[in-house]
Amino acid sequence: MADRASSSITIRADRDEIMAVIADLPSYPEWAGGIRDVEVLETGPDGRPARARLTIDAGPIKDTYGLAYTWDPDGDGVHWELVEKGNVVSALHGSYRLAGAGQHTEVTYELAVDVRVPMIGLVKRKGEKMIIDSALKGLKRYVER
Repeated sequence: MADRASSSITIRADRDEIMAVIADLPSYPEWAGGIRDVEVLETGPDGRPARARLTIDAGPIKDTYGLAYTWDPDGDGVHWELVEKGNVVSALHGSYRLAGAGQHTEVTYELAVDVRVPMIGLVKRKGEKMIIDSALKGLKRYVER
């Protein structure tokens, strides 16, 4: 797996409110730039998505692939792994981690993506960074609206 890219943002909301938005995968196209469609394929015992298929158009990376989700029981985060390769994406691992108390929560998004096609490292990192920045800024706008 490639090196991970990560970034953080502070959102004026409590962790539960932010996690509820993160867990609502079908709403991602409304706020997460680059995500065009999300289909939840399976839910876990807690009602949160366990598997989903995403279609993305994120700069140099355009694809449809499947992810498996693991939700932290304490509500501090979620991790996902690629379980259905796409035509371009061959490996993917990511997470949201939430920290803080009260009405200010720091959200950290970490992502590592490998692709099947030869891609200059700089271009791939730029794609990862674009996905992360767009998701964090979109999440902040969506939650704070």
